Amino acid sequence: MSLTAHIPSHRKPRRNAPKTALRAGVAGGVLSTIAVAGAAGPAQAEPVTQTIEMPTITAGLSTAVAASAQATQQVAQDLQTQAQEDAAAATAAKTAKKAKAEAVRKAEAKKKAEAAAKAKAEAAERASRSTVRTTLSATSGSSTGTAASTSSSSSSSSSSATGSAAAVIAFAQAQVGDAYVPGGTGPNSWDCSGLVQAAFRSVNIDLPRVSQSQSTAGTQVSLSNLQPGDILYWGGAGSAYHVGIYVGNGQFVGAQNSSTGVVQRPLSYDPPSGAVRVL
Repeated sequence: MSLTAHIPSHRKPRRNAPKTALRAGVAGGVLSTIAVAGAAGPAQAEPVTQTIEMPTITAGLSTAVAASAQATQQVAQDLQTQAQEDAAAATAAKTAKKAKAEAVRKAEAKKKAEAAAKAKAEAAERASRSTVRTTLSATSGSSTGTAASTSSSSSSSSSSATGSAAAVIAFAQAQVGDAYVPGGTGPNSWDCSGLVQAAFRSVNIDLPRVSQSQSTAGTQVSLSNLQPGDILYWGGAGSAYHVGIYVGNGQFVGAQNSSTGVVQRPLSYDPPSGAVRVL
């Protein structure tokens, strides 16, 4: 054997050698990177010469919060004002409705009261006529002769009535058959004084509207001296409750009541209390 011949070793090779080399390589690379960074760092860095102050937002935030609170308060006030206005409007509407209902109630009550008063007045008028009729009938026996002479003279007077008296009588007789309506002034319904007033107005003579005034509108004349066209009244002069027109022949025309309407009747049908002469 040669002295220089290679003698194989009996030691087993180290299996972690590659890992050691790998670790050594990684460590070297890291150290190189740190070295390079360290060398480059100081050359690129700039010295700090001033302190930068961050902006303060506290004041702006406070202003925004205050504005939001003010807006919220304004909205609340507006809602409260609107609620108060709505409540006031509702109260006013309720008050107006109540006032209207009260006015309607009063109007109806007034209408009923007027109707009742009118009915009462008509009843009183009928009662008064009955009383006067009874009173006058008690004296009719003693005045029969006078009434007869009056009728005779009236008959001749009626046939000779001319001028305004004839026109008044013609107007009154033309309305016979029309209805009696309290307060009626024509042309198809009348009350007693409305008919008398219209008859005299046809000859341009204006009389008062009511029977009380018409009973004193002319010269008082006795029932024994009647002439066609005289105004007859029932009751006292100045307080008469009924009037008519003497047409001669011992008869009169008058709007008597709602049952008979406008009629022509003899004086004995409803003897008058007195008479006035206007023509």
